Amino acid sequence: MPAPAPDDGPRRGPDNGPQAGADEPRPTEPGPPEQVPAGPVLLRRIQIEDSYAIAAAVSASMEHLKPWMPWVGADAADPRSQVARAAEADELWESGTDYIYSVLAGEDQDLAGQIGLHRRNGEGGVEIGYWITAAHAGRGFGTAATRAMTAVAMALPGVSRVEIHCDEANAASAAIPRKLGYRLDRIEMREPEAPGESGRLMVWVRDRDRAAVGSPAGDAW
Repeated sequence: MPAPAPDDGPRRGPDNGPQAGADEPRPTEPGPPEQVPAGPVLLRRIQIEDSYAIAAAVSASMEHLKPWMPWVGADAADPRSQVARAAEADELWESGTDYIYSVLAGEDQDLAGQIGLHRRNGEGGVEIGYWITAAHAGRGFGTAATRAMTAVAMALPGVSRVEIHCDEANAASAAIPRKLGYRLDRIEMREPEAPGESGRLMVWVRDRDRAAVGSPAGDAW
């Protein structure tokens, strides 16, 4: 695949399809904002209308994403599948388990990728997953979106830590949590799920008691 810029590589993420079986729904808890300004991009709650743009972006970025994303394939490039996934994302948003956003760039709000928050790492934990299209890689969009989502996650009730998981071989993806001040908590061995993976899963953690997201030197988008 074309080498992505150090801060915009796709992670092993579920953000194109929220996974069922997360923690119990939290319908009484306030959710995150549906739109989040993030420097050069806007994060907006996924809409059914995004489905065709998502399918087209996956199709155009197949070689870029496939080494790291097990869900990338013909089905993910089918608008009908994306309509179904958007509907599922809407249900999970309302249940309080997963919050999926489209990453929109420029005045025309071109789809640049997706990012999401997932309550599936035990009590107090939220995981961030993301992917950026090949056409938008190398512009800092992944870092900008993840910085904003980290702050959003920390503001959710009961959240004490935010995690980012990526394979050790995915250096571009790992650069994002490293730049934003996450700590490498551990490396877990597992069977590779995508062609480019090594089987060494890096678990990056940001704790609530840490300073504001991103060092002063790292605040440029």
